[in-house]
Amino acid sequence: MSIHVLIMAGGNGTRFWPVSTPEKPKQYTCLSSDDSLIQESIKRSLKFSRAENIYVVTVEGQKQIASLQTKGMIPSENIIIEPEGRNTAPCIFLGLLQMLKNGVSKDDCIVVLPSDHVINNQENFSRDIQVASENAKKRQTITVIGIPPTSPHTGYGYIQKGESIDSELYKVSKFVEKPNSEIAEKYLASGEYFWNAGMFISTISTLLGEISTHSQDLGAFKEELFNALGSPALVSKVYNKLPKDSFDYAVIEKSQRVDALSSSFDWSDLGSWDALEDITEASEDNFICSAENTQFLDSAGNIIYAPGKKVSLINCKDLVVVVNEGHVMVLPKSEAQKVKQLNQKI
Repeated sequence: MSIHVLIMAGGNGTRFWPVSTPEKPKQYTCLSSDDSLIQESIKRSLKFSRAENIYVVTVEGQKQIASLQTKGMIPSENIIIEPEGRNTAPCIFLGLLQMLKNGVSKDDCIVVLPSDHVINNQENFSRDIQVASENAKKRQTITVIGIPPTSPHTGYGYIQKGESIDSELYKVSKFVEKPNSEIAEKYLASGEYFWNAGMFISTISTLLGEISTHSQDLGAFKEELFNALGSPALVSKVYNKLPKDSFDYAVIEKSQRVDALSSSFDWSDLGSWDALEDITEASEDNFICSAENTQFLDSAGNIIYAPGKKVSLINCKDLVVVVNEGHVMVLPKSEAQKVKQLNQKI
């Protein structure tokens, strides 16, 4: 089966400030290896797809860095440019139409992926994507990847399992927004929910059909946007008319044609600085993501990201310490979500 990939790479990554900036957002930074997150995403995709079948969608302001970081990995013409960021529904819509324009069959399977997640078990990831693709093609559904929850996390959306298709595939009963801690505890205890990883697998035909059915404000521009492709000025004119909706809100939460595959791979969406703890092995009871040298005295549970710097901590517990190009940020891990607020303030 021919599998194409659409990697969404136009986000701002504001919760990873000061490393993530408008000039170089999170997906273009090296947080978990010597490769940037988008480069890791492409390398994972090459396990089940070919370079010429992998596309990246990003915004005009990130065109140069996207081209630079993907050079030699995918064809340059496979970088699709949004005139401006308008959330994930228009992003996916534009990507699908450009793929059709490039000659991809409407019956081919498309794997829509974020560009800034961390997955270490690449063999299992590749296997799950192929299983999801076969299911989506066979049942003409949108198959999403469900992550079995390991904690009552309040930063993720959840997927409720419906009728079982087989031992690892389910019809989706419903999608729910990020819950409070009490509801998240109930979801975890029930065993009936997945975390929503934001990965969608389906054929172009099914995806565009569900957009037309459930997001008519978006689907109505299909012909006009398709005809505009090739002319940045015309694309911009049409694109500015599209609703600023997420794909989850516009389609996934309303569709009756959604299945979920229970994932067999490790996963982190790196949603904030505290998430680095999940992908970093502890050293001296702390988590050293990057630093030239570290010394600790009566300190534990701290996350250190300070490339090329020497960091010393005394009697510090559960902090995030970030040093980046002259900027130092220190905060409790429990307050990691507030980095976005600080970034907006600055």
